[in-house]
Amino acid sequence: MLRENVRKAIRHIKKKKETKILNEEKKLRSVIQSLLEGQSAVASVAKHDSTGINALEDLLRNSNLLSVIETGFKSLTTDIKQRLSYRNHILNAIGLSLAPEESRKDAGEDTEITEDVEITEDALKTELVGVNIGDKPEDDPDFIDVTKDPTGDDEPVEVEVDEKEEFGIEGEDKTGRNKAFTDFGNVEKNILTTFDDLDDPTDMAMFEEYLVKNIALYFDKYESELQVTVEPPDAAADAVPDDPATVPSEDADESDPETEVPEFELEEGMPINLESLIDKLLEQ
Repeated sequence: MLRENVRKAIRHIKKKKETKILNEEKKLRSVIQSLLEGQSAVASVAKHDSTGINALEDLLRNSNLLSVIETGFKSLTTDIKQRLSYRNHILNAIGLSLAPEESRKDAGEDTEITEDVEITEDALKTELVGVNIGDKPEDDPDFIDVTKDPTGDDEPVEVEVDEKEEFGIEGEDKTGRNKAFTDFGNVEKNILTTFDDLDDPTDMAMFEEYLVKNIALYFDKYESELQVTVEPPDAAADAVPDDPATVPSEDADESDPETEVPEFELEEGMPINLESLIDKLLEQ
């Protein structure tokens, strides 16, 4: 009876100590977390030497670009050719999408196209010299009419354009192409909006170059994550089931080694200092 009471007392004291340690750990974790959050806030404010790189980082951090391409890339698990096709189409689409923006800015977006086709009234009269206004241009034997269908059908022939085919790269897997087409449609606007804020040629070049490089690196990262497999240890392969005779019974007396009370002799009538006894037991 005395031994059981001592064991209970030891468990109670150990539990109090463990609770105290856990509380101290929680406080320490809270302090560390606040320090990390502060450091993260400072890091988010810290910027690069290039406005183009700052814009790129903001795009990668605060848009759906990375989440969309990661989900799309990792969903293509049937064949690695699908992922390679997806990767190539996304990278190619980025370059093709930004190229017109660069050309527009280089040419000057405020220039009116009509300036190149303006014609004065005098010039128009000169062009009409010797031409009877009542004549139809189509009646001139030198006039080549390209509006008529060679088959004799005057109805204009509408050619249906498959956007996915235009988007695609010849020889690449079409499943990866189709997924890339859909996903790029969901992120292209964010890319162009960020790029359109830039006007300095150096910033524009840095943005485009490092956007392509970073997306390629993220694809490498996603591929490596897909290739991670947990191999069973060699010991597990050679393991054999335990002999039922050697498995301890559930009814067996379970002893707690941490609270096992060492053997000792008690003399009848001997005064016992319980706290001192517990302290000595804990020291062992």
